[in-house]
Amino acid sequence: MRVFDELCPAPPRWDVPWERIREAFAWVRDLAGVPQDAVHHGEGDVEVHTRMACEALAALPQWRARPPADRVRLFTAVLMHDIAKPHCTAVDDGGRVTARGHSRRGDLMVRRILWELGAPVAWREHVAALVRHHQVPFWALERPDLQQIAFRASLLARNDDLVLLASADILGRICPDTAELLDNAALYGEYCAEQDCLDAARAFPSDHARFWYFRKPGRDPAYAAHDDTRCTVTVLSGLPGAGKDHWIAAHRPDLPVVSLDRLRARLGVSPAGDQRAVAAAAHEEARGHLRAGRSFVWNATNVSRQQREACTGLAARYRARVEVVALEAPPRVIRDRNRARPAPVPDAVIDRLVRRWETPDPTEGHRVDWLTTA
Repeated sequence: MRVFDELCPAPPRWDVPWERIREAFAWVRDLAGVPQDAVHHGEGDVEVHTRMACEALAALPQWRARPPADRVRLFTAVLMHDIAKPHCTAVDDGGRVTARGHSRRGDLMVRRILWELGAPVAWREHVAALVRHHQVPFWALERPDLQQIAFRASLLARNDDLVLLASADILGRICPDTAELLDNAALYGEYCAEQDCLDAARAFPSDHARFWYFRKPGRDPAYAAHDDTRCTVTVLSGLPGAGKDHWIAAHRPDLPVVSLDRLRARLGVSPAGDQRAVAAAAHEEARGHLRAGRSFVWNATNVSRQQREACTGLAARYRARVEVVALEAPPRVIRDRNRARPAPVPDAVIDRLVRRWETPDPTEGHRVDWLTTA
């Protein structure tokens, strides 16, 4: 990403060009004046903290030793790690400041912003995953599901990146618990190294073993689960105009299709209307294929993990192999294609879908592909 390449600290001075960064990004300027919890953030507002975190990262020998491309990607994640705080911060009657949900919302915002900037999909998703998980090293050692958390983070990004991001976040604040938090981050890194998931994705015996590990709490990750699948369900995910129909015609022409667009037309439901009847009809049609052990395609926007889980969970219960195909195109292509459709989806609906868009990740299926159609 050229804009981040140009703004990332570089040798020999390693300076953070903050004024240029503020000028380049409105979302950085939006951080100014946003309050924080004074106990854990005595340095001031979110912009001050973000600048200090970026400067702390630039001073870390471990970051400086990384290849230039890795440095840029990690610097971008630190720059964006609290991007959602202006939208999540609240002050209660007692003056206590909270920013609940800012990691998850930050993931959504990062995806939209980097998509609009034309970032490569894998690069964008790595940064978004780091933002979503940036608090994990602070508290992960207290979690009973630590192993699954660490494995998932390794499949989405890199845990050593996560440790460096957390370290910069901690060092970029004035906080009485700095030493304890840094110890937690270091211990998380040691745990990930022991679990073979620090600087690479955790390996599993098979895609079937990986799929069921993330669906069954407490499952041994080394267990080579017997593949008892009866059919394959291909779950599509993508904004209107991403090219889902064209992909089906080219890659699954002979399979039956559960199409929400077709069901909406049959039921007379607008894309902007209540979709519950459409979803119910789709699930009933899907059950018919699954009972028969028949492979099929599930064609819907499925932009959120929750929506996809309704599809993949049903398929898993019927012992189907789950393949998720995430299709996308640049913003202008999406808009142009949509407007050329016989029944365009309202722009307001697309905007709402973009705000909820979570790209499928490797924990959601036996196979997950990210494809750009333009």
